[in-house]
Amino acid sequence: MNVTIRYFASIREALGSAEAIELPPGTTVGQLRAQLRERSPIHASALAPGKALRCALNQTLCDESAVLGDNAEVAFFPPVTGG
Repeated sequence: MNVTIRYFASIREALGSAEAIELPPGTTVGQLRAQLRERSPIHASALAPGKALRCALNQTLCDESAVLGDNAEVAFFPPVTGG
């Protein structure tokens, strides 16, 4: 399934605004985050375990147990972002 990932604030500065990835059905947001960390050292740092991040699935806040569907949009952003 195809998933679009969007990054905001400091994560966007490190990784760019967006990327797309192909994932198997049933993948969770947490599994996606873990897989993205394997892409590069910059991804590993920006999405590190224990780093406070918020996530949204299809523009609705979610936790890392949320299951992705085809053509989903996942956003990662720091807990507080400015204007």
